Amino acid sequence: MLITAQDTAVVILSYNGKKWHELFLPLIVSEASAGYTVVVVDNASTDDTASYIRTNFPSVSLLQIPVNKGFAHGYATALQQIQSKYYVLLSADFEVTQGWFAPLYNAMERDEQLAACQPKIRYWRERQQFEYAGAAGGFKDSLGYMFCRGRILDVLENDLGQYDDDIELFWASGGCLFVRADLYHKVGGLDEDFYAHMEEIDLCWRLKNAGYKIGYIASATVYHVGGSVISYGSPQKLFYNFRNSLVLMLKNERLGRLLWLLPFRMVLDGIAAFHLLSQGKRIEFLTVVKAHFNFYGSLRKWLRHRAKAQRVIVATPNKNGIYKGSIIWQYYFKKQKTFDKLEWLPKKLDL
Repeated sequence: MLITAQDTAVVILSYNGKKWHELFLPLIVSEASAGYTVVVVDNASTDDTASYIRTNFPSVSLLQIPVNKGFAHGYATALQQIQSKYYVLLSADFEVTQGWFAPLYNAMERDEQLAACQPKIRYWRERQQFEYAGAAGGFKDSLGYMFCRGRILDVLENDLGQYDDDIELFWASGGCLFVRADLYHKVGGLDEDFYAHMEEIDLCWRLKNAGYKIGYIASATVYHVGGSVISYGSPQKLFYNFRNSLVLMLKNERLGRLLWLLPFRMVLDGIAAFHLLSQGKRIEFLTVVKAHFNFYGSLRKWLRHRAKAQRVIVATPNKNGIYKGSIIWQYYFKKQKTFDKLEWLPKKLDL
């Protein structure tokens, strides 16, 4: 099935997400007159999501994937079947707000070098708080650790207007990711083998390596429930966070950095694992060990992925959004747990 969308396709991946569609889809659909087509991708749900969409939202296009092979596979499969200038990857547990779409769309139209962007993401349950998965935009530190404005590791800030500027990022949240369709496919799209977690960072890293910008647009706001499919703090999430962080570096770092950084990160992961064990968290310890052995056991596959990712790198990759310090050092040793304490200003978007 091929779907030809308007200028923009808002693509909502759903697994047993009927309860979220009941809450959030009416406003998404009512806002579609701003210039987008809504596509719900049913990722082999076992509830009646598909029939609910057909009955209650006839204007929504429905794609059904017969076997659930994870978040990344669901989107990767669906986006091969959708023709559009832009995609918005919107998770089912996101609540949009009135007027959310136009600022993002206008930013993309004004700057052809802007490959992808995200809105401000707040927590659905604590409405003034930034949300874990994206907050006010994503960055990478010198050791390859990812963090956000408004959320460094497990500390969530309240939104007091401190991040109301449009800036360049290193990565944008996959929960509400506005991306150029042609560039998405040019750099290879989402990597299905990530399964879940960090697949959007991998995509953004390839777009940055290809010389493009990733942006944060403060005047658009959405709310995220979070943890609705894989709960925060679960062993499954911990596994993919540790495994996929190693894959990220292997695929996208230049060789000179990779040769020292990857072994160093493995050592740091080992320290983190034994710290978990010292706290009596045996399952978490074993999960980190399992993540590493999974990475080693699939090394030949990941090296093939690296070969593909390295082909998109241009002579002057876009390095904006990289913090030259260590976020781990700042957090644990200097006790600097909010973005403003880093004394580092990201580059503003010229829109």
